[in-house]
Amino acid sequence: MKKLLGKFIFFIFGWKTNYKKEFLVDKCVMIAAPHTSNWDLVFAMAFYWKYDIAAKFFIKDDWTKGMHGWFIKKMGGIGVTRGKNNNLVEYAVKLYNEKEKFLLLVPAEATRKRVPKWKRGFYVIAKKANVPVSLGYLDYKKKEAGIGGLFELTDSFEEDMQKIQDFYKNITAKFPENYNKQIY
Repeated sequence: MKKLLGKFIFFIFGWKTNYKKEFLVDKCVMIAAPHTSNWDLVFAMAFYWKYDIAAKFFIKDDWTKGMHGWFIKKMGGIGVTRGKNNNLVEYAVKLYNEKEKFLLLVPAEATRKRVPKWKRGFYVIAKKANVPVSLGYLDYKKKEAGIGGLFELTDSFEEDMQKIQDFYKNITAKFPENYNKQIY
C-alpha cells in the first residue's frame, strides 16, 4: 500500500526519482538536503515508500503524541525533546549499535530557515557510528527526488565536506533563498 502511495504522490506532482540500490547499505546516515519546506518530508517519505526503504528521522516529541502521533511514528518518526541537552548524537549512535539495519534521515541544516552553515550532527553521528553517508536530495527545479551517492567519510572533515558541498551545489530547494549552499 505504501509503495503505491509513494508512486501516486510522485505521479500527481509530476516528479521523478533517481535511485540506485548501491547508494544505500543496511546502516547509513542519509543527508536530507536542502531542507526549506514542510513539503520536503512529504516527498522524502514518498520516495522511501516507493522503494520500500525503512527510514527513520528525529522529530519534535510533540509530533509523536496525540491522535496523529501513531502516524508520525509509523512513518519513521522518533520523538525527541528539544530544548534539553539530550545529546542526540549519542542517542543515534546507540540506535545504530542496537539495530541490524538503520537508516537515519538527517536534515543537515536542522531547520527550514536559512542558516549560515550546516550543522555537523550528521557527520559526527556517521563518524561515531562508523557508517557511511548517503546523499539524499530533493531538487525542486528538476522535480526530482533521489540519492546522489554513498560516501565513506575520511579523517579529513574539510575534504569530506568539500566533496559533499560539491554534490549539493546544483540542487535547487523549494525556497532557494533559505538554502545556503556554503555548507561549512
